[in-house]
Amino acid sequence: MAESVPFYGYGLGLRPPYVDDILNGEHAIDWFEILTENYLVPGGKPLAVLSRIRQRYPVAMHGVSLSIGGSAPLNTDYLQKLKALADRIEPMWVSDHLCWTGHGGSNTHDLLPLPYTKAAAQHIAERIQHVQDVLGRRILIENVSSYAAFQQSEMTEWEFLSEVVTAADCWLLFDINNVYVSSVNHQFDPLDFIRGVPAARVKQFHLAGHSDYGDYLIDTHDHAICDPVWQLYREAWRTFGPVSTMIERDDEFPPFADLMAELQMARDIGESLRREAA
Repeated sequence: MAESVPFYGYGLGLRPPYVDDILNGEHAIDWFEILTENYLVPGGKPLAVLSRIRQRYPVAMHGVSLSIGGSAPLNTDYLQKLKALADRIEPMWVSDHLCWTGHGGSNTHDLLPLPYTKAAAQHIAERIQHVQDVLGRRILIENVSSYAAFQQSEMTEWEFLSEVVTAADCWLLFDINNVYVSSVNHQFDPLDFIRGVPAARVKQFHLAGHSDYGDYLIDTHDHAICDPVWQLYREAWRTFGPVSTMIERDDEFPPFADLMAELQMARDIGESLRREAA
């Protein structure tokens, strides 16, 4: 891997309820992540707003429809629209999820789990390589939360993830909340996950909240970040070093000031650990 891994600081997911706050003030936000599918259009208000944001901030693209783990052929039309948007806004990077989202042309709008097998890892790595060839850039793949497991799995999730990103020569978007959610649902030690992936591949962190139903957790992005996830964030910093970090919030939107307070906490933790390591 000849490319370096830049540290862009601390960002937020760009969501409509906060656009006015963002555009009408100066805030301690270093960058934004957009939901790619909201902007795969030739024009209109979403792209106009994005253009204004992009003039002031770096932007990353984050998709939910690549279905990189699927068995159906990759959607050529979707890839061309993805490339057109990336060429237009020149993002920090483009990312999507290690999952499948549909079959036969349908999209379930869910991030569905995969069997952790060598055959699946090779299949996905080849598809990632194809996407990177089309886009002309290396992409990031994110670990998802899961609520069921395949009996056919031959390895742990972190071993599978490591095999995929290494074989595909892509980057890793490390979602810390997803690690915690899955660790509770599947009863593994989340520190094994953090220590089990190749640190040189980790280019971005996600932080988010989830819903707690007692026996299981659901990755809903509609709650504040909980203490165990903050603790895992600290461990991830100690393991991977400075990694660009952002907060996802997709429902039950709090006042903008509350979200900014969470972002400041992420910044305080990260900068404290940077000083500690110096």
